[in-house]
Amino acid sequence: MYIIPAIDLIDGKCVRLTQGDYAQKTVYNEDPLAVAREFEQAGLERLHVVDLDGARGGGIVNHRVLERIAAGTQLKIDWGGGMKSDEDLRIAFEAGAHQVTGGTIAVKQPEVFLGWLERFGPERIILGTDVHGTRIAVSGWEEASDRELFEFLADYVARGVRYTICTDVSKDGLLQGTARELYARIRREQPEVKLIASGGVTTTDDLDALAALDCYGVIVGKAIYEGRIGLEQLAAY
Repeated sequence: MYIIPAIDLIDGKCVRLTQGDYAQKTVYNEDPLAVAREFEQAGLERLHVVDLDGARGGGIVNHRVLERIAAGTQLKIDWGGGMKSDEDLRIAFEAGAHQVTGGTIAVKQPEVFLGWLERFGPERIILGTDVHGTRIAVSGWEEASDRELFEFLADYVARGVRYTICTDVSKDGLLQGTARELYARIRREQPEVKLIASGGVTTTDDLDALAALDCYGVIVGKAIYEGRIGLEQLAAY
């Protein structure tokens, strides 16, 4: 199971939100590259970066930060947040993204998302499945859709999706544990999809439980920044 630390960006700074609420923002570091280098020095190989400005506004915003991190580390970066056009994707890949995550676009403009999947291949495009309950959340989690998670995911897996990042918004940023039952059901119903769990990781017990479910990866954010899990502990995975 890959441990994938998270960097969320607002105004080019490394921040964390609580339950996706932009009013509950904490700035942890004004230099995301320095943070990324700490992760790399600890032996981690991957990085999850979310352009929260882009997620809220629609369209890539913080791509210069992506360029700096990609040029300054060897980390494999998956990039998401407001990706809505072919031009956004071009900018992200040229800036150094290894993979790009599309969530809102997959709900609102499925033909565009499927076009990306065909053009760039299933190894480079991740389906973002952010949920309130079992309903897909969109637009930086500020809007609920009428799509149900399991049907939505099944549709896209049937059409070639091989990776999904699933975030339970109700868990994110609270440091109260992960949505294990939700992830267990995804693993049962879609065993071929590479599931990356996100939201609520607080202790190494959470990591052990997700590893036991055979998750492909787990995104860890606030637990790192609040000192709940040390980088040396993450590197052991």
